[in-house]
Amino acid sequence: MSIATMTLFHSPASPFVRKVLVLLHETGQVDRVELKTINLTPVNPVAELNADNPAGKIPALRLADGSVLFDSRVIVEYLDQQHVGSPLIPREGAARWRRLTLAALADAIMDAAVLTRYETFLRPQEKRWDEWVEAQQGKVRRGLENLEREHIAELHAVFDVAAIGVACGLGYLDLRMPDFGWRERQPKLAAWYAEVSQRASMVATDPARG
Repeated sequence: MSIATMTLFHSPASPFVRKVLVLLHETGQVDRVELKTINLTPVNPVAELNADNPAGKIPALRLADGSVLFDSRVIVEYLDQQHVGSPLIPREGAARWRRLTLAALADAIMDAAVLTRYETFLRPQEKRWDEWVEAQQGKVRRGLENLEREHIAELHAVFDVAAIGVACGLGYLDLRMPDFGWRERQPKLAAWYAEVSQRASMVATDPARG
């Protein structure tokens, strides 16, 4: 068993944190990272998190030398270069840029879903902006439609950084927006997710289990 030499500031419900955790499981690096739970909201900053991470966001990864990496895109790139298995991010060529672009689409879906959650759950009801919520949900819809139409074969091909991001995004929709009804509109994506959600890395990081 490896000794933890890094600390991951995390919240189990965050899809961006889950993306990092899934990668740790997939690459056999779980024991190298100690988890430090942070109770964070946009109006509840945490001094320890902000000290070396001025954006104050999670996930953030403190390395053995004390330096801190953020955000999830940087962290997964770093961790993917710390193991001896096949890389989950292509190192070069057209494949790298295509998979990173697909991963960015997954991040955009997660970001819009998180913003929807903030607006509908954290903001006082009398201050909520319905048009904002509709705009964010529209981003999610467009992203899922694009995945269904253009990327199913790629998602089936390999469970890499892009597929991990998509899976974590769909898991977050199920957790925080259970009435969104994406499965009815994207049946091929739903079938893919039903399969990958049974992977050991996905089961171990499922926030609904905690």
